[in-house]
Amino acid sequence: MNLSKDYLFTSERLGFRNWQNSDFDAFAAMNADADVMQFFPKILNGEGSVRLMQRLAQHFDEKGYTYFVVDILETSECIGFIGMCNQKYEAPFTPCVDIGWRLAKPFWGKGYATEGAKRCLEYAFETLHLKKIYAVASTINLPSIRVMEKIGMQKAGTFIHPELVDNERLRECVYYNIESTLESIGIQKS
Repeated sequence: MNLSKDYLFTSERLGFRNWQNSDFDAFAAMNADADVMQFFPKILNGEGSVRLMQRLAQHFDEKGYTYFVVDILETSECIGFIGMCNQKYEAPFTPCVDIGWRLAKPFWGKGYATEGAKRCLEYAFETLHLKKIYAVASTINLPSIRVMEKIGMQKAGTFIHPELVDNERLRECVYYNIESTLESIGIQKS
């Protein structure tokens, strides 16, 4: 196992860390993949990936969390991101802390999103002492909705996303949430 990188925390197979310039190539390739970006309004070009990476690194500097870079521990290979970010767009539940994920296509179907999201919830509740986490997806994004349900989140409602209002395919979104309790993070009371 290669633990040469400075991980903030780990799960069984994954390491979570802040962004580094060396992550750009893998990040840009993932954001340019039409399959990965099918539930977003557009793929991101290199410039868009640079801006997003800078925003996520800055969010970490300001808040102590972000959509973390996720590596496979065994190989140190960057597979995408999983983590939390503050959201302020106009919706019934904002401002809020949102959990989200985006993984490169070769890493789909291996349980990484669920494993990583569960571990991020534990980190959010136990270490960051956050009280409530939300997750949002277009109603057609069934893979992400399945992950939300697998990690114990409950459906709270639907809304028209203000940043997608002109996108008929994606604008209707669902939002889920989970509150900080011992049971929500898999710890049984004794």
